[in-house]
Amino acid sequence: MEHVSLIGAPSRALLYTEPTRAAVEFGTFLTTIPLLRRAPRGDGHTVLVLPGFLADDHSTLVLRNYLGSLGYHTYGWGLGRNIGPTADILEGMRTLLVRLATSSGLPVSLVGWSLGGIFARGLAHELPEHIRDIVTLGSPFRSNSPIGSHATRSFERLAHRHVPHSELPAIDIDRGQLPMPVTAVYTKADGVVAWQTCLQVDGVLRENVEVPGSHCGLGHNPAALWVVADRLAQPVDPWTPFAPPSYARHLYPSPAPGSMAA
Repeated sequence: MEHVSLIGAPSRALLYTEPTRAAVEFGTFLTTIPLLRRAPRGDGHTVLVLPGFLADDHSTLVLRNYLGSLGYHTYGWGLGRNIGPTADILEGMRTLLVRLATSSGLPVSLVGWSLGGIFARGLAHELPEHIRDIVTLGSPFRSNSPIGSHATRSFERLAHRHVPHSELPAIDIDRGQLPMPVTAVYTKADGVVAWQTCLQVDGVLRENVEVPGSHCGLGHNPAALWVVADRLAQPVDPWTPFAPPSYARHLYPSPAPGSMAA
């Protein structure tokens, strides 16, 4: 299967309503905190959260605080604004991942939002021994352009600061080479990236989970937060696919197979 190349960016209507929809989702998050606290709890291992394009650790604060309330040791990446694959960012992520895994003595879970999820997959190919599992949130890793979204022009303006494409870690998403569980969370109402580019090819230890909501709200979207918590609590061996709680099944449509994006 090839990378997605013929799917255009989402409609302008979805893009322009992103801020409003994300704000509504934050309000929903505040009202559902008691329910979110009932999410499965894991073993309290280390979780590294990577922000999206042009965002920094402030954007992932709600997500990290929520996971911290469930007992995980959560960390932002500490590299400032995510302006794309610069040499400093790529090396900074590698160094931080190795340090966190070494200090805890255990592999680290990675949660990556948008471009952060693409970076997470790249790290998984480079340093698989240090990674427990991965959850991506609206990450367009199936696109054959750097971002494949309404953010493409902004990404290209910063291209002079990026390492050459030939030096980027291969994501290689269609060959199933990642040895750890990977969950791709996406929303069909994404106004920033084409949701089809956020799907994995079906396979062992791989799954796609659809949630309702916006791209900019994925970091505080209650349905997405539940998926992240559930996946982090899931043992790697034996690993089972995501199953929503009975009272919230209506929030999670049937999984979309990766082949739909072909």
